[in-house]
Amino acid sequence: MSRFYIGFDMRSPDFGAPTPTLYGAALEMAAYADAHGVDYAVLMEHHGSPDGYLPAPLTLAAAIAARTSRMRILLGAIVLPLHDPVNIAEQMVVVDQLSNGRLDVVFGAGYVPSEFRMFNVNIKERGKILDETLPIILRALSGERFVANGREIFVRPPPVQKPHPRIFVGGGVPATARRAAGLGLGLFPLGPQIVPLYLEECARLGREPGPVLIQSSWMHVTEDPERAWSILAPHMIHVARSYAEYAEEAGWTASPFAGVDTLAKVKSCGMFLVVTPDECVKFAQDAHRAGTDPGLMPLVGGLEPRIGWESLELFVSKVLPKFGRAAIGTTENTDVLSDH
Repeated sequence: MSRFYIGFDMRSPDFGAPTPTLYGAALEMAAYADAHGVDYAVLMEHHGSPDGYLPAPLTLAAAIAARTSRMRILLGAIVLPLHDPVNIAEQMVVVDQLSNGRLDVVFGAGYVPSEFRMFNVNIKERGKILDETLPIILRALSGERFVANGREIFVRPPPVQKPHPRIFVGGGVPATARRAAGLGLGLFPLGPQIVPLYLEECARLGREPGPVLIQSSWMHVTEDPERAWSILAPHMIHVARSYAEYAEEAGWTASPFAGVDTLAKVKSCGMFLVVTPDECVKFAQDAHRAGTDPGLMPLVGGLEPRIGWESLELFVSKVLPKFGRAAIGTTENTDVLSDH
């Protein structure tokens, strides 16, 4: 099933558009994408980033829920060890109510040491914390009244979705696959490598696998790719450098963003695509055959919203119709995060 997303990380570097402008544009773009057949919005989370990387995705999710009517809202990913699980469960049910059951959440362990120091959490304990807090969230969302770690927990109102909003475990290591299978949750892998292990673990446990959601490169649609590359280059280089710095701080030497500091390297790293509408259709068809979801990041790296709008409107007018998408009012596309 073909699916498309629109993503927002809300970065606003010094040379980018102002933060209030970007937040306003994100809401308008989400509403427009929702009305024209984009399947889901993706909101990310990081903390203490100089460029203002989105630190509170559930807050933005609530605003997007109020401006949309059919697209799902995926939080990918909440760094759960940095949060109180009861507070997260309560925020989730409010957003699920606001959206009338359109919330999906990815929970990850996190990996950036400075973020853990900021929250006074031991990064070496992140896996253990995730294993302790995920079951609390699942029980809280189910409406159960129970005691955990010496405190009574009772979350109300209940979510619209039963027994809870769709939940994925995100990451790229074998523990991610085992954790998702063990808890009966979906998988949001960084790549396809751990998917076979997830399926094997589900089979071993006698469980049906949950949904597996893999996203492909971010697309920018334009009639003039060379001109667009020249405009987008500093924004994309900024994003690549920022992710490379996260990886370096975490001691991750295999980051695909390492050393991506020129336009040529941005083009070759494969994370960002600048394509014509016809090229976008071909790429999306290939991505869907591979079981991955292509998407747009129209405000990538603090991009001026006017440029992002040009891409989004071109995508809606010349790409989505090739996949049978129409403006709001059609009945198709109702379960956009179903299993692959």
